[in-house]
Amino acid sequence: MPTTLLGGRVRLWQPVKGYRIGMDGALLAAGAAGMLAERAKRAVSALELGCGVGGVILSLVARCPLVHVVGIERDEATFAVTQINLAQAGGDHRAILGDIGAGYRSFDLARFDLVLSNPPYFDDPETLRAPHELKRPAWIADDGLQAWLDFAQAAVVDGGEIMFIHRADRLGDILSGLPKCGSFVIRPIQAFAGEAAKRVLVRAKRLGKAPLRLLPPLVLHDNGERKHTPEVEAILRGEVDLGW
Repeated sequence: MPTTLLGGRVRLWQPVKGYRIGMDGALLAAGAAGMLAERAKRAVSALELGCGVGGVILSLVARCPLVHVVGIERDEATFAVTQINLAQAGGDHRAILGDIGAGYRSFDLARFDLVLSNPPYFDDPETLRAPHELKRPAWIADDGLQAWLDFAQAAVVDGGEIMFIHRADRLGDILSGLPKCGSFVIRPIQAFAGEAAKRVLVRAKRLGKAPLRLLPPLVLHDNGERKHTPEVEAILRGEVDLGW
């Protein structure tokens, strides 16, 4: 079924059943756009690991027209929808059918200025109620989170950046799993103010040396009549990027 993002600036097809871009993907694209806004206005390359139907790719391009994006997706049915969405959007952005677990060297790719990902959140299918079979690839990382971290480190240029959104309780694994990176910046994501963060956006630089920075949390919902806080509503409409 067709979906619009960023106030109608992005149009894409998504399955009725199966993985669909949600809040985590929207925040990942907004965070990547905010990071790229810090750079000089020049063309940059970005790689998304596990690109799904292309929602993050297309959102990032809509926010940053100078970025050239490549996505990798292993599910053939999802990949077919991605191809339709990229063709509909135009440009020379592309997706590759392949498995992150095979490792970066199995792909004939140059390294990228930015590697970003919203990887599956669970390594062990026994840790959660079995998801719908069409959603399983998006929820279960068969090769584990470390395979995604290793791929990202190998695929980014020296001085380039990596950005992941993941469960807050895996933050330690992310930090220790990127030994070639530094200059970490972490933004906790809270459902409501005063609650523990359940998600984190993590930004890292390959060979970076700056001290780790922990930013104020992004709060998704308020306790009033709005579904989201004003800041998050502006991000979802594409009026602002997620700053660092």
